[in-house]
Amino acid sequence: MNQPKARCLILACGNTLRSDDGVGPWLADWAEKRFSQESQLRVLSRQQWTPELAEVVAHAHSVLFIDCSLDAAPGSVQLLPVEPAAESPALSTHHLSAAELLALGRALYASLPHDAQILTIGAGSIELGEQFSDAVTAALPGACRLIEETVLHQLSRR
Repeated sequence: MNQPKARCLILACGNTLRSDDGVGPWLADWAEKRFSQESQLRVLSRQQWTPELAEVVAHAHSVLFIDCSLDAAPGSVQLLPVEPAAESPALSTHHLSAAELLALGRALYASLPHDAQILTIGAGSIELGEQFSDAVTAALPGACRLIEETVLHQLSRR
């Protein structure tokens, strides 16, 4: 992969046909529009995080992962640091967590982002559908502000 190194990488995950699970791709689309003139930002959105993403993650200066959370209260927004997962002989080839992607990038490319965070929004529903729950809809403005603040901070760091 001969991509230029991203100062800030947004890597979103979710299924747009499963209600609140689609919040990651929605937020990635918002961020791509908001920062359309920013050459140091790269935005990727996938249904799930797979091992192929380890290289772009390993070579980014900072990474903001975005996903819904089934473990958090519906509509709750959290921004947390992510550390590489502990080394494990078993690696899923189907999907990985943010921590597993960091660990795989370190193992394969001997490189880690200087900063990795994950923004999650608690899902109220992951049933089939293309509409967000009321709780997630209400959380979108706050999540967008948090993404904007985080990206601007990462882009300003040298």
